[in-house]
This record gives sequence, C-alpha cells and structure tokens, in this order.
Amino acid sequence: MKVFAHRGASGLYPENTRSAILAALELGVDGIEIDIQSTLDGFVVIHDTWLDRTTNGQGKVNKLSTAEVQQYDAGEGQSVPSLEQVFHWVHDNTLLNLELKHTFALDKFVTLIEQNVQSGFLSRENLLISSFDHHQLKWLKQHLPWVKIGALTSSIPLGYCEFAERLNAYSVHVDKNFINHEYVADAKARNLKVFAYTVDKQEDIEDMMSLGIDGIFTNYPSKAQNLLLQKSI
Repeated sequence: MKVFAHRGASGLYPENTRSAILAALELGVDGIEIDIQSTLDGFVVIHDTWLDRTTNGQGKVNKLSTAEVQQYDAGEGQSVPSLEQVFHWVHDNTLLNLELKHTFALDKFVTLIEQNVQSGFLSRENLLISSFDHHQLKWLKQHLPWVKIGALTSSIPLGYCEFAERLNAYSVHVDKNFINHEYVADAKARNLKVFAYTVDKQEDIEDMMSLGIDGIFTNYPSKAQNLLLQKSI
C-alpha cells in the first residue's frame, strides 16, 4: 500500500509549505499531495479559497496576484509556494498529486505542466492530477491525453466507480469513511487504483489495508510507513 504525504508532511510542518514538502521527500514517500489554487497571474499551493486559515493574510486567493499571496506568512516564516517552485524542489524525485481546487484557467495550467515536463523538472509518470470538479478532469484529459487523473469523491455513488471509469481516470480518491469491499471490488474490476484520504490513525490505516486499497493520503507519512513496515515483517 502506497503512502502519500497529504499536503506534505503536514502533521508536523505547516501544510503545503516548503518544509512540509521537503520533509516528505526526505522520508522517501511514494507521493506528495498538494492543493492548487489560481491567482490572477499564476498558480499557488494552498488549500483554501481564502488566505486567513493558513496564513496571516486576508482575502481571496484568486483575487490576488502570486506576489501578493506570497507576501504573507504561511507558517514558520514561509511564504505560500508557487506551483513552479514545488516542481523545482521536488525535481521529479517522487510522484506529485496536484489537487485542483476551483475552476480556473486550465489552458495556462496545461502550458505550465508541459513546460516543466520538457525542462525535466517533472515527468509524465510522476504526475497525478485530481479534483472534486470532474468537469475540470474531463477537460484536462481531452487536452492532455497522457495525464493520469484521479477522481475525488466523498460518497458511495449508486454506480460505485462508474463515474471514474467514464472519465478515463487512473484512480479514484475516496473519503476513508465512505468506502467498503464492494466499492474496492468495483474499482478493481474497472482497472482503477483506489486511494483513501485522510488516513492518520493506526486503526484506520489497518482498516484500509484490510480492504486491499492501493494507497492512503496521510498527514503523518512517517507513522504510516513504520506501521506498514511492521506489518510486512
């Protein structure tokens, strides 16, 4: 079962910051999940639409420029990273799961992805793009056919994973509280990977293992790695 650092190693470091991302990279995680919001002129790594929860700033992210967003403290004196900064920090050393939060200029996003693939900071194999907005995922798959997409959901739909198969998704990303054996079996039958979020407690990690899913998103990747190592001995 793969371990993805949720917003970096966010249980020990400020979420979606350089320290959280580099700490996860140092652990050798299978992947790092970060949240992407658009600014007036680019893309930044922050979960919320508004600045006030995770920074000392105020205002709506998409109403500000990247420079304006980055003037605020995102924790321990760090600024909110730009997406391009993260590509440079990670430098294709692990899989990056980019979760797109709200609808924005996807054409500019595709251009940025392609530029970083061409420059070697990112590879096609190490990129996974996910969203709760399945319209965004459909558009991306049409304009970037090679990209792996992960369809996010916090429910057990009547058709189980049919929605993800229709999107030609690589994976389905499921709330740990809304998953069962039938869901996993349906995903496997459709050749979909199953990743669960956000899995921090030992009992929850063990439950996900018993379901036979492919990976978890966790705020404490080191803890999850150690538990998986113990279980494999």
